[in-house]
Amino acid sequence: MDRRSFFKKAAVTGVGAAAATTLAAPAIAQTNPKLTWRLTSSFPKSLDTIYGGAEDIAKHVAAATDGNFTIQTYAAGEIVPGLQAADAVSAATVEMCHTCSYYYVGKDPTFAIGTAIPFGPNARLTNSWFYEGNGNKLLNEFYATHGLYGMIAGNTGAQMGGWFRKEINTVDDFKGVKMRIAGLAGRVVEKLGVVPQQIAGGDIYPALEKGTIDAAEWVGPYDDHKLGFYKVAKYYYYPAFWEGGPVIHAMVNLDKWNNLPKNYQAALTDACAFANTNMMAKYDMKNPAAIKQLVGEGTILRPFSQDILEACFNSAMDVYKDISSKNEWFKKIYEDQAAFKREGYLWMQLSEYTYDTFMMIQQRSGKL
Repeated sequence: MDRRSFFKKAAVTGVGAAAATTLAAPAIAQTNPKLTWRLTSSFPKSLDTIYGGAEDIAKHVAAATDGNFTIQTYAAGEIVPGLQAADAVSAATVEMCHTCSYYYVGKDPTFAIGTAIPFGPNARLTNSWFYEGNGNKLLNEFYATHGLYGMIAGNTGAQMGGWFRKEINTVDDFKGVKMRIAGLAGRVVEKLGVVPQQIAGGDIYPALEKGTIDAAEWVGPYDDHKLGFYKVAKYYYYPAFWEGGPVIHAMVNLDKWNNLPKNYQAALTDACAFANTNMMAKYDMKNPAAIKQLVGEGTILRPFSQDILEACFNSAMDVYKDISSKNEWFKKIYEDQAAFKREGYLWMQLSEYTYDTFMMIQQRSGKL
């Protein structure tokens, strides 16, 4: 072989390879641009479990994109008040938020279904409806009308029914009670005489302490103990029939979402799915010890009576019928969820309910 010809060809090949490498670099860089987003939470940093969902999202997105996609998290009030988080996203003040959809029922009652409605599905069925049913599809069709794209990014499981200064033994005992209660639950209990109040988590304790409100619901033992409600209201009721499996959403400005590279969309979607699972796991770990601590500090546990639950159920059905007659979005999404829930509980009463009931009997008898 002619050595001069060989080296000439090798040089051309080398230059071509170098050029190819040079050309490829910008293409790769374009798919992984440096982005910094701001996320505003509806929750204070002191509530590490629920606020921690936003931090989980940010950490997982950064890890999945080699730090090219950074999400800075801000607690309620640092950029906007907690109950205005989604408004800030719609207005493009920030790119995304971590919030509860039902905080925005004043805009449209359909927002409530995104978190939880009274006598809705439990956490497991809620996840199934969103992921495998029509939940994500239908809610995002609705959210798009407000310039939002939503991903479920947290769940607390069935919550507690709240803190009361006095016992609630009958339906009549609700009359005149000023209660912090979120979402459509306020409209449901209002029909029974409650005066509903919408107050952000960090503002509930001073309102209870000053007597501005007589009762309040938040999440459950772990968070409620952190917020100190047991110091100003001793009766702790269960269950929160209005929050059987409440979702916390990550909401993104719709234009920002549509312009996000596909691999970043995938990273953010996966990060939200992790936050959703992880939050539930944390609450299931922390609530058992917290409820024991609350009882040890003088909290009096009380179940809502069957009569109260039945009255509230009937009130809820009336509320849904009324809203559905006036709001096509609500009607469409509510009916889809109701059909899914009907089938889900048909199965769960055979499997989960039977098994869990047996295991709880063993626990009560000291055999576990």
